[in-house]
Amino acid sequence: MKHSLGFDPLEIPWTVQSKDWPAIAPQSLTAERLQWIFQNPPNWSPEVKREPSFGQRAPQAAAVLVPIVMRGEDGQDPHLLLTQRTQHLSSHPGQIAFPGGKVDPEDQSVEHAALREAWEEVGLKAEFVQILGQLPSYVTGTSFHVTPVVALVSPQHTITPNTNEVEFTFEVPLSFLMNPKNHRLHEWEKDGMVRRWYSMPYPANPSAESHSHSDYFIWGATAGMIRNFYQFLLAANSL
Repeated sequence: MKHSLGFDPLEIPWTVQSKDWPAIAPQSLTAERLQWIFQNPPNWSPEVKREPSFGQRAPQAAAVLVPIVMRGEDGQDPHLLLTQRTQHLSSHPGQIAFPGGKVDPEDQSVEHAALREAWEEVGLKAEFVQILGQLPSYVTGTSFHVTPVVALVSPQHTITPNTNEVEFTFEVPLSFLMNPKNHRLHEWEKDGMVRRWYSMPYPANPSAESHSHSDYFIWGATAGMIRNFYQFLLAANSL
């Protein structure tokens, strides 16, 4: 998986965090609890705010939908819906991402942009989506100022990927992503510039004993926003 910067993120060494931060408990990931947290947000600061710039592109507003599908009995097993981008796209080709893209002039808000992009990319209808709120903006190395719009998604939704933009979609248990033991911190240096990013490889076969290159490799901006979501919930549940 060669990146446009000239490296394979799968091959970059990684470490786990030294702080003894806990996983977010299942009872804190229910629809009711998430709704309450976004209505009563904690005082916190995101760990990952921006990536080192590697281009001269003018800043561009963007929005992604962070879709939490309420699986399981009474929605007690939430999963995060993610996409695998096609290889021919001009930005972040082949990477795992949230549904999303640029905020167009006709978009009424970032929420509107996120819902529109989710419909265009994966056929997710707004009638199945309940927006909870926003996370702080994340600035990518390509100068996209991305607003993550977090939402609950009814399990009755249907998915129809736009094959021009999305190779496939998949879901990851939210409990897996909200456990810092599954967060890897990578560091890579080139031309005197040090780049750091998170990854959260999720096994294509969850019952396997070890991860491999066939895993879903969540990294970069998507992993950074997930990491911020974890810290947001950690702050909310530490009050």
